[in-house]
Amino acid sequence: MTEAEGPLLVSLQMNLPNSELASQPAPQAPDLNRSTVIALDLGTITGFALRTADSNIVSGTVSFRPSRYDGGGIRYLRFRAWLDSIAEDTGSIGAVYYEEVRRHLSTDAAHVHGGLLATLTAWCEQRSIAYQGVPVGTIKRHATGKGNADKAAVIAAVRARGYNPADDNEADAIAILLWALETGGGVR
Repeated sequence: MTEAEGPLLVSLQMNLPNSELASQPAPQAPDLNRSTVIALDLGTITGFALRTADSNIVSGTVSFRPSRYDGGGIRYLRFRAWLDSIAEDTGSIGAVYYEEVRRHLSTDAAHVHGGLLATLTAWCEQRSIAYQGVPVGTIKRHATGKGNADKAAVIAAVRARGYNPADDNEADAIAILLWALETGGGVR
């Protein structure tokens, strides 16, 4: 085929006999009590909170802001490397929860969030780690009682629970983690 004819498209479909499908175990919800659970507020400055298998909670922020000499994809490579280091340090990861943002204040923020989300979900798929987006209103309602609470209210609610977030990114990640742990990932 020449370039003038266009790209070559290949489609592959795999059919399994019903007997093989029946023998596959049904997917199970992650056991949030026995493995590391990670909560993320994705952005250039990503907030994170994780509960380790031995029930310790660690939180903070990490910056994926590129320098003026970096290429456009470097922030996503750094994010993937950071995820790899978290996985290596914590061992078995049971689930990842992230803030599911439906509206952004700027096009750039939407692009960054979309790139980080694509990187995160591909990383989880590659490692067979369960992941779930949690709507912003759900997080705010669980933390403060109001689905439209502002950043200051979420920070205050997280502080009232005994945590000391440095900023709204870390507070959101802690709030996501608390929601995941207290609701079983939205099951209860």
